[in-house]
Amino acid sequence: MRMLCSLISFSVLLISASHLLAVDGVTDQEIHLGQSCATKGPAEALGLGMEAGLQAYFEQLNNRGGIDGRKVKLTTINDGYEPKKCQLVTKMLTEKQKVFLMIGGVGTPTAKVAVPICEKNQVPFLAPFTGAEFLRNPFKRYVVNLRGSYFQEMETLAEYLVDQKKLDRIACFYQDDAYGQAGLAGIEQALKRRGLSLVSTGTYERNTVAVATGIRTVAAGKPDAVIMVGANVPCAMFIKAARKEPELKDTVMCNISFVGTAALLKNLGAESEGCIVSQVVPSPWDETIPVVAEFHKAMQAIGKQDQIGFVSLEGYLAGKLFHEITKRVDGELTREAFLDAVGSAGDIDLGGMTLHYGQDDHQGMDEIYLTIFRGGKVVPLEN
Repeated sequence: MRMLCSLISFSVLLISASHLLAVDGVTDQEIHLGQSCATKGPAEALGLGMEAGLQAYFEQLNNRGGIDGRKVKLTTINDGYEPKKCQLVTKMLTEKQKVFLMIGGVGTPTAKVAVPICEKNQVPFLAPFTGAEFLRNPFKRYVVNLRGSYFQEMETLAEYLVDQKKLDRIACFYQDDAYGQAGLAGIEQALKRRGLSLVSTGTYERNTVAVATGIRTVAAGKPDAVIMVGANVPCAMFIKAARKEPELKDTVMCNISFVGTAALLKNLGAESEGCIVSQVVPSPWDETIPVVAEFHKAMQAIGKQDQIGFVSLEGYLAGKLFHEITKRVDGELTREAFLDAVGSAGDIDLGGMTLHYGQDDHQGMDEIYLTIFRGGKVVPLEN
């Protein structure tokens, strides 16, 4: 009887241990990750790009044996770039499917609702495609950023436009939500440091192309440059229409990284010439950088070389970052051990790109790169 009781107790312990691993999204065979992003609708280019980059890295990793013999599984669910839907998707992935962490989310308004859910359930929120300041300040243990911030992108644009080109009439056209307001605050601060303020602003509603009113209000300020904080379709429509306005036809048009460079270039066509886009990753076509060369091979291996671009490279880097952090976990792979590894990581070399993390420092990159459309191509802006 005593032996039977011992066997039963041992079995219960095994079942309990297995359950705990499953709750953390980790089994002997698999590590399950979740992604909530737009794979349909006006922002689909961003979601599909991030998903493609992540899948390329994880396919490559799994073919090499995975992480300690475990294959990485990514479940991506469309949220349409809408906060309410993102909230439902994040709850399902974290509370029902019990994913190990959320990775590669797209957007500021969606991140705003996803982060509290992740914090409540103690699930890491890794490498979101947004530079919003609230994901960085104040420090959040469960948020781990790969890219630089919108404030850093705006500072770099201001350095170029104001400090170098001596333009002092700057306007802002932005999406009227948390994303647009984050970008607006960034450029306002950058200009204030230079004793300037915006000469005009214009807005449009998320997931719409209602830009006519925004064009009128921006044009009223007769700006030298317009900085746009929006998605590629409405921003492309703004630029095309602005070229026909006397007050805007010679204005320098600038976008930040979230716009989706490839999609913007495609939507603009011949109207793209001279448009500036700030980037948070290096050129996805510079294969002299080892990780970019790896990225090309991985995208070709899954048949998605046509999606090579800034967004998919960021997704690939996010996947590699996840892998590199797991290598630094001491002992069992748990969520808290993963976050502890971020805090003690220091420098992480992704292959010609070095990220840095530390205690109370969950942003890996600070570099901002300026690019410009020339002859239908994206090229570095010498600044």
